[in-house]
This record gives sequence, structure tokens and C-alpha cells, in this order.
Amino acid sequence: MKKFFCLIALAAMMLTGCHDDNEVKKENDAPVVVTVDELKEAFYYTFPLVIMDATESVETNTEAYVPGIPRAPVNQLIHAIQLANASSTSVVTPNVDTYYTRLWMDLSEEPIVLEFPDVKDRFCNIQVLDAWTNTARVIYDGGKYVFALKGQKVDVPADASLVEMPTSLAWAIVRIVNKGEGDYVNVKKIQDAMKAYPLSAYGNPDYVAPRGTHDPARDVNPVQKCLQMSVSEYFNKANELMQKNPPLSFDTEILARLKKLGVGPGLKFVGFENDEKMFAAVKGGFKDFARGIGQQNRKSIGGIWSYFKEPIGDFGSEYEYRAAVALVGLGANTTEVAIYPRTDNDSEGNVLNGANTYVLHFSSMPPVLEGGFWSITAYGDNDYLIDNPINRYNVTDRSDYTLNPDGSLDVTLSFAEPQDGSFWLPTGDKGFHLFMRLYLPDLGKLDGWTPPTIYKK
Repeated sequence: MKKFFCLIALAAMMLTGCHDDNEVKKENDAPVVVTVDELKEAFYYTFPLVIMDATESVETNTEAYVPGIPRAPVNQLIHAIQLANASSTSVVTPNVDTYYTRLWMDLSEEPIVLEFPDVKDRFCNIQVLDAWTNTARVIYDGGKYVFALKGQKVDVPADASLVEMPTSLAWAIVRIVNKGEGDYVNVKKIQDAMKAYPLSAYGNPDYVAPRGTHDPARDVNPVQKCLQMSVSEYFNKANELMQKNPPLSFDTEILARLKKLGVGPGLKFVGFENDEKMFAAVKGGFKDFARGIGQQNRKSIGGIWSYFKEPIGDFGSEYEYRAAVALVGLGANTTEVAIYPRTDNDSEGNVLNGANTYVLHFSSMPPVLEGGFWSITAYGDNDYLIDNPINRYNVTDRSDYTLNPDGSLDVTLSFAEPQDGSFWLPTGDKGFHLFMRLYLPDLGKLDGWTPPTIYKK
């Protein structure tokens, strides 16, 4: 009998002791105490991963790719067939220099092949991001590329190159510069030469991509989706995503801190007193936080212009910076590929307003490397393109302007068309700001370059 009771006691001990280390502690155990700063750290760390998943969910939510609709099933190409205009409001500060082709890849089942043409007559590259919004690779040369999880054994065909990715979710963004009106016929030839398919279909000319599915419930704004989740829904989603998209090698310290909250690959969010109220406050202050972090991480190029500095696009352990950029500029390039100086003021320090007429004066053109390009685009205070009668949204190195005899350039910024024959960049009649884009910037010459000035006429 004594032996029988000992066995029962042992079984009870085994049953009560066999629980997940992350299980919520109840009854006599002390409750978990979490500060707002700890919750913020967890949110800022995980937001890039969650917003990438939410964006992928929307852009792959379709049965098949239809030209002109920016969606395609996972592992299939999405081609833009027209540039943004004043009616484009799906993203803020849209780029009107390049046509985009996008490819969302799921590498969890098998590697994906991307065939890319060799383009010599214009800027054209592939930026490849991991699930944490870091740029894992930039590709300029044509060829066949096999994307696979790092460490996975892959039989790479002899005429292809292996690209190892640290996460199952990968996002390839192809940018093809537009050379001017009517140029899409040439861009389309580049797009038509691209192919994407699983490695198992390599060399199979009869391969047909599978149809996807469409779920109306997934047709939501990605940012709104992330910010509308409950605290447990959000962090348990992050935990689930981290299983297929593991944290990076340098994340050890932050993961050790976040384990207290039940945040980490495969964990369960623990919950704590007032967690929903605290989470609502963290989310409510996120946009102001991102704006502040953005200001802290701006680098001046002289005068009135500044841009997001390194390590943008490959953030390392700069988790707050990574979260801020994921909110305001998902898919940002590294500075070697592109920089985006901005100004909201004229050269006297006054806020730009379309009620005034300005002269944008270039003493010399922006420094870019061979194959690069530049532009300056005007946006309204709502961060969208400004409607105007000539449908012109920027001035570029491809624009039809006339330089001054000394090689300088004057551009009129105004609501009404100028009568002096100068190149006109319409600004509307309200507040506006300018973004300069330098692709393949010559960073060595940038420090000694005098950026454009803006003076009121």
C-alpha cells in the first residue's frame, strides 16, 4: 500500500511538473509584472515581422495574377503596368521614377527560382528582403537565381546561382527606371523576360503555376490590421511567425528579456494586468514615436536637405529604427543603393506652401554613379502626389528642361504655370514638401556637393 501511494504521489508530481515553461502562472504563483517600456520593446522588436506578414497576406490574396491588379498568389510575379499618379493612394510618397515587379516567396516547402534578364540600357535591380525587413541581397546581373533557406541542402543547377535567405518569408522587389512617356513598351519586355517557379519545376516548359485563393477577410490595410489586433492576438502571431522566420544571431539578448512576456519563437504570450490598456497606449503613440526616431536618424547633405542614414535597410540591432522605417517606408533600400533626402522648408527656413512661387536652383546636378539616376518629387501635406493639369509630379535627370549657360538649372515651384518658360514643377496651392531620390548615389562626392536651394520669388 505504501508503495502504491508513493507511485500516485510520483505520478502527481510528474503531471504537475510537466508544463510548458511559458505557461501562464496562476493561483499562488506571483503575477507577471510588465512595464510600459518592456511592452514597447516587445512591440517595436516584432512589428517589422508582423507588418511584413500582413502585407504579404494582402498582396497574395488572389486566385491569379491579373495585369493592372497589384496581387498574385505566393511565389508568383506581380508586375506594375503604370506609374503612380495623383489618384494613387495605396501607399504614401509613391515613387514615379520606377516600375515595380514584386515577388513574395515562401521558402518553407522548397526553394524558388527567379529568372532575371540582363538589362544594360537602364537602372534595373532586385532588392531581396528577409522577413525582418533587412536587405539580404541586391542583384543587378541577369541570370537564374535559386532562393533557399540558409543551411538547407539544395541541388543548384549548373547555370543558376544560390541565394541563401535567413527566413522562410522573402520579398523580392524589382525596380525598373522609366525613361519617359511611352517607355512602358520597353519596360514590359523586361517584365515578360522574368519567370518565377519552384525548383522542382526547373527545366519543365509545361509548368503551370497553381491558382491561389481569395479571402475577403484578408482585404485589409496592413498597418491597420497590425494596430487593431489585441495584445494576445498580436504577440501570439509574432511568436508563430518567429518559428518559420527565426530571430537573427544578434537577437539573443533582447529575446532573453522578452521571454518574461512570453514573446519568442513558439512561446505563448503570458498576459498581465492592464495589458490591453497598456498595449493600446503603445500603439496609439507609435506614429509619433516613429516620427521622432526618424528625426533622430536623419543625416544632412547640407542646406535644407536630409535623409535617413545608415543602417537603414540592414538594421542590425537598431530595433526602434527598424520599426519606425517599417511603418513609414516598408522595403527601404540601403544607402549604397538609394538615398531619399527630404525638405519641408525653403532656404530661409520657412515652411513650403503652394500659395507662394519658388525657384528650385541646382548649381550642379546630384552626384550618382554610372547607371544611377536622380529625381525630385513634390508631395502634398497628405504625402500623396499633387493633382495638376499637366500630370507632372517630379523633375528628373530624364526631364525635358534647358540648362542655364553655366550648367545650372532653375525649376519653378508654383500652383500656376510660369510665364517665363522655365521648367515647371506644380505644387498645388497648399502646403507641400519635396523628396529627392538618388539611386546609386556617389556617396564619396556627396559631402562636397551643394544641394539645390529654394527661394521665394
